[in-house]
Amino acid sequence: MEIKCSVFIAASVDGFIARPDGDIEWLHRPEYETAALNGVTYEHFIATVDALVMGRKTLEKVLSFPEWPYEGLPVIALSHQALEIPAHLQGKVEVLAADVGTLVKQLAERGMKHLYIDGGQTIQSFLEAGLIDELIITRIPLLLGQGITLFSMVGSEHELRHIDTCVSQNGFVQSRYRVTGPNQSIP
Repeated sequence: MEIKCSVFIAASVDGFIARPDGDIEWLHRPEYETAALNGVTYEHFIATVDALVMGRKTLEKVLSFPEWPYEGLPVIALSHQALEIPAHLQGKVEVLAADVGTLVKQLAERGMKHLYIDGGQTIQSFLEAGLIDELIITRIPLLLGQGITLFSMVGSEHELRHIDTCVSQNGFVQSRYRVTGPNQSIP
Protein backbone atom coordinates (compact mmCIF):
# COMPACT_ATOMS: atom_id res chain seq x y z
CA MET A 1 0.00 0.00 0.00
CA GLU A 2 1.39 3.36 -1.01
CA ILE A 3 1.41 6.28 1.40
CA LYS A 4 2.26 9.92 0.70
CA CYS A 5 4.31 11.93 3.20
CA SER A 6 4.19 15.72 2.91
CA VAL A 7 5.80 18.62 4.71
CA PHE A 8 3.92 21.90 5.15
CA ILE A 9 6.08 24.34 7.07
CA ALA A 10 7.08 27.98 7.42
CA ALA A 11 10.67 29.16 7.70
CA SER A 12 12.42 32.50 7.94
CA VAL A 13 14.28 33.62 4.81
CA ASP A 14 17.51 32.48 6.49
CA GLY A 15 16.09 28.97 6.94
CA PHE A 16 15.00 28.84 10.58
CA ILE A 17 11.74 27.25 11.74
CA ALA A 18 12.04 28.50 15.33
CA ARG A 19 14.21 30.65 17.56
CA PRO A 20 16.99 28.84 19.50
CA ASP A 21 14.62 28.26 22.45
CA GLY A 22 11.91 26.83 20.16
CA ASP A 23 9.83 30.03 20.14
CA ILE A 24 7.61 30.47 17.07
CA GLU A 25 5.74 33.63 18.06
CA TRP A 26 7.42 35.43 15.14
CA LEU A 27 4.99 33.50 12.91
CA HIS A 28 1.97 35.11 14.55
CA ARG A 29 2.38 38.79 13.74
CA PRO A 30 -0.96 40.53 13.07
CA GLU A 31 0.04 41.44 9.51
CA TYR A 32 0.65 37.73 8.82
CA GLU A 33 -2.58 36.55 10.41
CA THR A 34 -4.88 38.80 8.36
CA ALA A 35 -3.17 38.63 4.97
CA ALA A 36 -4.76 36.91 1.99
CA LEU A 37 -2.44 34.09 0.97
CA ASN A 38 -1.69 32.67 -2.44
CA GLY A 39 -0.71 29.04 -2.86
CA VAL A 40 -1.71 26.06 -0.74
CA THR A 41 -3.49 27.20 2.39
CA TYR A 42 -3.10 25.34 5.65
CA GLU A 43 -6.85 24.63 5.69
CA HIS A 44 -6.73 23.09 2.20
CA PHE A 45 -3.61 21.07 3.02
CA ILE A 46 -4.79 19.74 6.40
CA ALA A 47 -8.07 18.59 4.82
CA THR A 48 -6.07 16.18 2.62
CA VAL A 49 -4.14 14.37 5.37
CA ASP A 50 -5.07 11.29 7.40
CA ALA A 51 -2.65 11.86 10.30
CA LEU A 52 0.06 14.17 11.53
CA VAL A 53 3.45 12.78 12.56
CA MET A 54 5.65 15.00 14.73
CA GLY A 55 8.55 14.65 17.11
CA ARG A 56 8.57 15.05 20.87
CA LYS A 57 9.86 18.63 20.84
CA THR A 58 7.19 19.74 18.38
CA LEU A 59 4.48 18.06 20.46
CA GLU A 60 5.77 19.77 23.60
CA LYS A 61 5.56 23.13 21.78
CA VAL A 62 2.03 22.44 20.53
CA LEU A 63 0.94 21.42 24.04
CA SER A 64 1.86 24.95 25.17
CA PHE A 65 -0.71 26.49 22.79
CA PRO A 66 -3.94 27.77 24.36
CA GLU A 67 -6.01 25.40 22.18
CA TRP A 68 -5.32 22.03 20.56
CA PRO A 69 -5.01 22.88 16.83
CA TYR A 70 -5.52 19.38 15.41
CA GLU A 71 -9.06 18.50 16.50
CA GLY A 72 -10.34 15.53 14.53
CA LEU A 73 -6.90 14.59 13.16
CA PRO A 74 -4.93 11.68 14.60
CA VAL A 75 -1.51 12.82 15.86
CA ILE A 76 1.44 10.47 16.19
CA ALA A 77 4.34 11.71 18.30
CA LEU A 78 7.69 10.01 17.74
CA SER A 79 9.65 9.66 20.96
CA HIS A 80 11.96 7.18 22.64
CA GLN A 81 11.28 8.98 25.93
CA ALA A 82 8.13 8.68 27.98
CA LEU A 83 5.66 11.44 27.21
CA GLU A 84 2.75 12.41 29.38
CA ILE A 85 -0.28 13.13 27.26
CA PRO A 86 -2.85 15.42 28.96
CA ALA A 87 -6.16 13.76 29.80
CA HIS A 88 -8.13 15.85 27.28
CA LEU A 89 -5.89 14.52 24.47
CA GLN A 90 -6.04 10.84 25.41
CA GLY A 91 -7.05 8.91 22.30
CA LYS A 92 -6.10 11.87 20.06
CA VAL A 93 -2.31 11.63 20.42
CA GLU A 94 -0.43 8.37 20.11
CA VAL A 95 3.23 8.12 21.18
CA LEU A 96 5.36 5.66 19.21
CA ALA A 97 9.07 4.84 19.33
CA ALA A 98 9.29 3.11 15.92
CA ASP A 99 11.80 4.06 13.24
CA VAL A 100 10.21 6.11 10.46
CA GLY A 101 10.15 3.30 7.89
CA THR A 102 8.35 0.94 10.27
CA LEU A 103 5.99 3.72 11.31
CA VAL A 104 4.98 4.51 7.73
CA LYS A 105 4.34 0.79 7.08
CA GLN A 106 2.19 0.52 10.21
CA LEU A 107 0.16 3.60 9.30
CA ALA A 108 -0.31 2.36 5.72
CA GLU A 109 -1.60 -0.94 7.14
CA ARG A 110 -4.14 1.10 9.13
CA GLY A 111 -5.40 2.51 5.82
CA MET A 112 -3.75 5.91 5.96
CA LYS A 113 -2.81 7.38 2.60
CA HIS A 114 -1.41 10.86 3.36
CA LEU A 115 0.76 11.86 6.32
CA TYR A 116 1.68 15.39 7.37
CA ILE A 117 5.24 15.34 8.70
CA ASP A 118 6.13 18.18 11.09
CA GLY A 119 9.08 19.20 13.25
CA GLY A 120 12.68 19.76 12.19
CA GLN A 121 14.27 16.48 13.33
CA THR A 122 11.26 14.42 12.25
CA ILE A 123 11.27 15.99 8.77
CA GLN A 124 15.00 15.33 8.49
CA SER A 125 14.58 11.67 9.55
CA PHE A 126 11.82 11.09 7.01
CA LEU A 127 13.82 12.85 4.29
CA GLU A 128 16.94 10.76 5.01
CA ALA A 129 14.84 7.59 4.87
CA GLY A 130 13.55 8.60 1.42
CA LEU A 131 9.98 8.91 2.67
CA ILE A 132 9.14 12.56 1.95
CA ASP A 133 7.21 13.00 -1.30
CA GLU A 134 6.42 16.71 -1.21
CA LEU A 135 7.79 19.80 0.51
CA ILE A 136 5.60 22.90 0.83
CA ILE A 137 7.79 25.59 2.34
CA THR A 138 6.55 29.10 3.01
CA ARG A 139 9.35 31.63 3.47
CA ILE A 140 8.43 34.37 5.92
CA PRO A 141 9.99 37.80 5.15
CA LEU A 142 12.16 37.85 8.25
CA LEU A 143 15.79 37.07 9.09
CA LEU A 144 15.99 35.44 12.52
CA GLY A 145 19.79 35.28 12.51
CA GLN A 146 19.87 32.10 14.57
CA GLY A 147 17.59 29.31 15.64
CA ILE A 148 16.48 25.82 14.74
CA THR A 149 17.11 25.15 11.06
CA LEU A 150 14.81 23.20 8.80
CA PHE A 151 17.48 21.08 7.14
CA SER A 152 20.51 21.17 9.46
CA MET A 153 20.88 17.43 9.91
CA VAL A 154 20.18 16.21 6.39
CA GLY A 155 23.22 14.10 5.68
CA SER A 156 22.91 13.47 1.98
CA GLU A 157 21.91 15.20 -1.21
CA HIS A 158 18.26 15.17 -2.27
CA GLU A 159 17.01 16.22 -5.68
CA LEU A 160 13.87 18.32 -5.81
CA ARG A 161 11.54 19.06 -8.70
CA HIS A 162 9.91 22.47 -8.49
CA ILE A 163 6.13 22.29 -8.75
CA ASP A 164 5.02 25.84 -8.05
CA THR A 165 5.90 29.10 -6.31
CA CYS A 166 3.34 31.63 -5.13
CA VAL A 167 3.94 35.08 -3.68
CA SER A 168 1.49 36.75 -1.32
CA GLN A 169 1.17 40.52 -0.83
CA ASN A 170 2.50 40.25 2.74
CA GLY A 171 5.82 38.96 1.38
CA PHE A 172 5.27 35.23 1.99
CA VAL A 173 6.86 33.10 -0.74
CA GLN A 174 5.55 29.55 -0.86
CA SER A 175 7.34 26.94 -2.94
CA ARG A 176 6.22 23.38 -3.58
CA TYR A 177 8.71 20.66 -4.47
CA ARG A 178 8.48 16.98 -5.31
CA VAL A 179 11.35 15.02 -3.78
CA THR A 180 13.01 12.94 -6.49
CA GLY A 181 16.31 11.16 -6.91
CA PRO A 182 18.08 8.04 -5.68
CA ASN A 183 17.14 8.36 -1.98
CA GLN A 184 13.43 8.60 -2.74
CA SER A 185 11.53 5.40 -1.97
CA ILE A 186 8.38 6.20 -3.94
CA PRO A 187 8.75 7.11 -7.64
